[in-house]
Amino acid sequence: MTLARWTLYLTAGLGFTLGAGAALPPPLERVLHEQHLPPAAVSVLVQAVDARAPLLALNLDEPRNPASTIKLVTTYAALEQLGPQHRWRTEAYLLGPLQDGVLTGDLLLKGRGDPYLIAEEMWKFAGELRAKGLRKITGGLVIDDSAFAPAPRAAGDFDNQPLRLYNVQPNAMMVNFKAFTFHFQPAANDAGVSITADPPLPNLLIDNQLQLVDGRCGGVLAHVEMSVAEDPNEPRVRFSGQYPRSCGNESLPRTALSPDAYAYGLFRLVWEQWGGELAGGVSRGVMPAGHAPFHVWYSPPLAEVIRPLNKWSNNVMADALLYALADLHGAPPLQAAAGAREIEQFLRTQGVDTKGLVLENGSGLSRVTRITARTMGEMLQVAWRSPYMPEYLASLSLVGQDGTTRKRFRRGPENGRMHLKTGHLGDVAAVAGYVLAASGRTYAVTLLMNHPTVNQGSGSALINALLAWTYRQ
Repeated sequence: MTLARWTLYLTAGLGFTLGAGAALPPPLERVLHEQHLPPAAVSVLVQAVDARAPLLALNLDEPRNPASTIKLVTTYAALEQLGPQHRWRTEAYLLGPLQDGVLTGDLLLKGRGDPYLIAEEMWKFAGELRAKGLRKITGGLVIDDSAFAPAPRAAGDFDNQPLRLYNVQPNAMMVNFKAFTFHFQPAANDAGVSITADPPLPNLLIDNQLQLVDGRCGGVLAHVEMSVAEDPNEPRVRFSGQYPRSCGNESLPRTALSPDAYAYGLFRLVWEQWGGELAGGVSRGVMPAGHAPFHVWYSPPLAEVIRPLNKWSNNVMADALLYALADLHGAPPLQAAAGAREIEQFLRTQGVDTKGLVLENGSGLSRVTRITARTMGEMLQVAWRSPYMPEYLASLSLVGQDGTTRKRFRRGPENGRMHLKTGHLGDVAAVAGYVLAASGRTYAVTLLMNHPTVNQGSGSALINALLAWTYRQ
């Protein structure tokens, strides 16, 4: 059976009208043939946003792993249900009397899941505390992260790489994504290897066991081993191995420290920059209900938060949205599974077919998450008609210009004409979003591929071929 007839057979009786002579276009057939990518491993849906039937459809109802393209579903559901002006609160409580700028006791920070409490925001938060008259804390810092139930899996469960930033798990008092960039540089006079951390948290100890040697540089990962000792009183990161001089300056983005230890270290760093004093260490606690906060910090609005989330595919931010959705009808400690149920129920109310939908988390960093091309395509159609469509569209990577698709079609006429979300995992490659074709018509595009070769070139080839073909419509 030819590929064209096979496509017709799979889509017959589904109520869809195929364009392009009722066959996959020759550029796509050619890629499948050249890359030895079986059609059974591919689902495609291309449909103009003002059309009732698709231009191209293949394997619409096969549930597939979507990788990070599931973030399109998470962020759209959050935008609609929470609203574009939704903000998260982080509350500061004084656990003792305040007199003449001196707090005799501890300062408690209660997190409610702000997914964008980055270093700059924390610095402004600390500045507002100083502006309200707080100068010296004679006790320590208490972290209340009780709004979230413990994450359903440990950071290393996905791929046994717990120190990778994409594996950071949500926490109600997450600060700066728990991210560090470690910088390596051969020291002057061959005196070893200098290691610095950004941000330079005062409670992070670096145990530098690196040896400076001669030899070829194969990148920092080829020579540096990193381990973390989570001692509550003395958290320590150890680097060992042999570092070639030829490597010069190298950087390694990684996570380290528990959420409370990281929050303490960053707060102490910015607090002292504002001239504040903090005498004690860090502990975890729960603030009893009924007490008024000394100060409340508000996050940027959701419409702004989803831009770095989608453009740069931030996993921990996407996962945190499930807890915000769970908060709509639940009570702390919130669970991600409740947020996933909110998304599925919402999609049904919008008329989206959710058959085959499985949401383990909001990011797509999952072996079990599944969605069909039909569900993704229908969701994209509904989102296009939403009053919040401009905010949603602006959160997607602009092809050839920013985000994860900034290197695609940089020199072609497609540059700047597509708002997309890509996704990649082992055996998974996907893309979904909107293409403004040369004709001026906008198409919603979904391509989901699950096959061992899709991250060895075949996936990228088919993604580019489909997007270029759609642009030419």
